[in-house]
Amino acid sequence: MDHIDSKFIGIVSSRLEKFKRVKNNLFNFRCPICGDSQKNKNKTRGYLYNVKANTNFKCHNCGASMSFSNFLKHVDTNLHKQYSMEKFKEGYTGRSFVVDEPKFHFEPPKFKQSLNLPKASENPESCGYLTARKLDPNKFYWAKNFKQFVNSKKQTFDSTKYDEPRIIIPLYYQKNLIGIQGRSLKFADPKSVKYITVMFNDNAPKIYGLDEVQKDQTIYITEGPFDSTFIRNAIAMCGADLDVTSWGISDCVWIYDNEPRNREIVNRISKTIDRGEKIVIWPSHIQEKDINDMVMCGLDVQSVIESNTYSGLEAKLKFTTWKKI
Repeated sequence: MDHIDSKFIGIVSSRLEKFKRVKNNLFNFRCPICGDSQKNKNKTRGYLYNVKANTNFKCHNCGASMSFSNFLKHVDTNLHKQYSMEKFKEGYTGRSFVVDEPKFHFEPPKFKQSLNLPKASENPESCGYLTARKLDPNKFYWAKNFKQFVNSKKQTFDSTKYDEPRIIIPLYYQKNLIGIQGRSLKFADPKSVKYITVMFNDNAPKIYGLDEVQKDQTIYITEGPFDSTFIRNAIAMCGADLDVTSWGISDCVWIYDNEPRNREIVNRISKTIDRGEKIVIWPSHIQEKDINDMVMCGLDVQSVIESNTYSGLEAKLKFTTWKKI
């Protein structure tokens, strides 16, 4: 493994949950593409490893496989640009390496992606699930063979042998399809990855609903796309938290799942409060873990959110009472 790969693995390691060095040229962490196990937060099935002159990424949970260069694109596009520039300066580009030469001023033509999939309302299983969860099946799509569909748009999976159907949640930016999130239909299978996010445009924001919100009004930010559909003027982060100011959002309220014993969520809430952002701290009488579950129980979620939004010292005090770890 060359010194540039080692350097950038060190930089990106702080953004990879449960990152650790297994041995020389082998690193392990929770996969940022599928989120790894939803049941066991200690599962770490994402790997960076060295093959000849190249460093590669592989997830043994969702099957995603790509070069370290493309992995950096997925995690942080700005970091990827720095990485490509350093590789270019050192001469590590060309046929023998999997790093593209950095682009300076030329932008290739952009071709619009299209889904070409049936609506979720047209499939009994996906329609039944969404309707039972009080979600609109006409807002989403259905893919019979998820991996095959993804590879037709962007080569992501090495094998489609163990393919499966998924509900498709489209991500749009400036009216262009920039990515998708696939929700598993194997509801009773604990081994099935619940959500897999694939971006077709690595420079676009991994956000659901960005084209639909009014940016001159307060924007609510949820963890998942389904939850965002129940709230007025809302978007969803389909992955790690992003700097939303980069996308023209200045007045926002962050809404995390109601899981006071989940260390990852507790840490994210703490960081959001430290940034001085507005955040929802769920009241103690609410036991449901997310907005969809609250709606299923008949709660007026919009009113609950508006009356439990805090910032600054008040947010810190409420947070201290709410968290259980």
